[in-house]
Amino acid sequence: MSGLDGIKEAFFEECEELMEALFEGLELMATGDADAETLNAVFRAVHSVKGSAGAFGMDRLVHFAHQFETVLDRVRNADIEISEHVMAVLQRAGDQIFVLIEAEQTQDWSGVSTEVSEADLDGLLGPAPAISEAPAEDFEFAFDAVSIDIAAPLNARETYSISLQPKPGMFSRGLEIGHLLAELAEFGEMRVDMDTSKVPLLADLDPNLCYLSWTIELVTEEPESRIYEVFEFLDGDCVIKVERKAEAEDVKEAVPTTASPAPPVETVSGDAPTQTKAPKSTLRVELDRVDRLINTVGELIINQSMMTQRLQGLGSRTYSEAESELEEYKRLARDIQDAVMAIRAQPVKPLFQRMSRIVREAADATGKQAKLTLAGEATEVDKALIEQLVDPLTHMIRNAVDHGLEEPEARRTAGKVETGEIILSAAHRSGSVVIEIRDDGAGLNREKIQRIAMDKGLIADGVVLSDADIDNLLFMPGFSTSSTVSELSGRGVGMDVVKNAIMSLGGRVSIASTTGRGTSFKITLPLTLAVMDGMLVSVADQTMVVPITAVIETVRTSRDRLHDLGSGEQLLSVRGRFVPVLYVAQELGFETRSYGAADEVICLLVETQNADLCAFVVDDIAGQGQVVVKGLDQTHGTIPGVSAATILGNGHIALILDPNALVTEEARYGQTG
Repeated sequence: MSGLDGIKEAFFEECEELMEALFEGLELMATGDADAETLNAVFRAVHSVKGSAGAFGMDRLVHFAHQFETVLDRVRNADIEISEHVMAVLQRAGDQIFVLIEAEQTQDWSGVSTEVSEADLDGLLGPAPAISEAPAEDFEFAFDAVSIDIAAPLNARETYSISLQPKPGMFSRGLEIGHLLAELAEFGEMRVDMDTSKVPLLADLDPNLCYLSWTIELVTEEPESRIYEVFEFLDGDCVIKVERKAEAEDVKEAVPTTASPAPPVETVSGDAPTQTKAPKSTLRVELDRVDRLINTVGELIINQSMMTQRLQGLGSRTYSEAESELEEYKRLARDIQDAVMAIRAQPVKPLFQRMSRIVREAADATGKQAKLTLAGEATEVDKALIEQLVDPLTHMIRNAVDHGLEEPEARRTAGKVETGEIILSAAHRSGSVVIEIRDDGAGLNREKIQRIAMDKGLIADGVVLSDADIDNLLFMPGFSTSSTVSELSGRGVGMDVVKNAIMSLGGRVSIASTTGRGTSFKITLPLTLAVMDGMLVSVADQTMVVPITAVIETVRTSRDRLHDLGSGEQLLSVRGRFVPVLYVAQELGFETRSYGAADEVICLLVETQNADLCAFVVDDIAGQGQVVVKGLDQTHGTIPGVSAATILGNGHIALILDPNALVTEEARYGQTG
């Protein structure tokens, strides 16, 4: 990666944080909970994007951000009153700036158009006033020209003296003072003096360093905070001092606006320089480095398990003497592991905020009215999980608007408000993260779903299915209730894509629906993909691991309690419910032990995506514990029924089973009841 590419990557990472602040502020404005600081934060987010994008020549993004910024400035100055229409325009403008950032990052401009958003923003601004401004093209900078006069005389209401002293490494972030000065000139009348005294001889000059400094005299009616906002995205790369002059004619002596001299401002926040609250210190680290650290800690945990097993093998006396030290080592190793995993943990808030745009786009495409309510945005999840949840959540949110919510007229007839609500929530439960997408629509039309499944030959005519079985038909490949093809649905790519994506993350998804009241999709995922809690079982003399999140309970029963159905299929009776039986050894290609009528059979009652509940028959249960997940894709490819592997305390490798993959839909679908 070249230096410029690295700088651009840092810019796009910064944009993620700015978009989070923007969408959060817009949501507060929409609910009427915004204060002056919220309005300033929204303005600063757009302003910072514009300033940084200008340094990279991203003209389309800069142009739109400038127009958006102008409207926001009118809003915070109370020239534009916040209303439902105004908020709709602002939120769609926020969506548009997000799309432009993505397009700049991917360089994929297909389908990207700003015409509608620009027209909406222009509608809020009204006719443009006739103002004579100094265009940015009039600026020329050269080492032999140390003074630039822009419009005179200086006779505005306030005169400011501004000192800019860039730090030597400022250019490493692709920052350009010229763009900032051009923007500052829009505030009023300005004179710029450039100090070149520190520029070395050509032989000693480093083109990557900045040797210049600037003194600016600005006459403007803008408040002092607006001046700081111009320079805020420099973020510590420049020492900035702003002082207000006592009189416009006095161009030599600067009088501070406070009783005592204000200290230099190292990092500009965009607020008045008297702000004393320090920002929370953060450090950007490449994800690969964190992954290497996590892998190393994983090896430490494995080493600790090996030491424990070796000491136990030496005899009880030897082990007893070292037990206390070993337990301390185990505790420290677990603490280190938890701390390292916390580095990758991120709140789902940015992911959830992106879904607000998806709801607005889906509502516009379907002609429906919809709003998104968020809950549990502070819930932290592994960053790798967040990145892989974007597509499944996008599909499910669109599906909720397209299929879940009714048309406004139908909602009025049903006694509901015209605007449908979609609730997106996240929470930690029993070592997992649960994400729920719930709508207040009409609920699933199970009769229609079953009829379509029969017409497509997915189930036999006349078969009796429970409500849960009918709901799960939505996850069958190619199933769709849409009769027409639209931008959102009807292309034969349905919820099976979502299910497969969730399953690949070691999770599961379930459906609950009530006629007339809505539908809920619940996704249950592990907190991280690097470490998992598993149940150690013995299968054909091999130790294997079953994810603990999938195990509901263990059952020890006799062979005569298994009911034969013919064709090798069996059912286990559990509290009045028949559950299909799966012999794990047989599914993996091992020789299956034979059972007599009175022999004990050990079963794991496992919750799977395809068969709801299934009884996994294993030879023995060795216990449970935390294991470090080692992927097999790069070395062994995809192994049916196996998701990954781990290293046990004795140094042996144990396969981690994939319960969903072990249960085939065609053989076992619909046998529960």
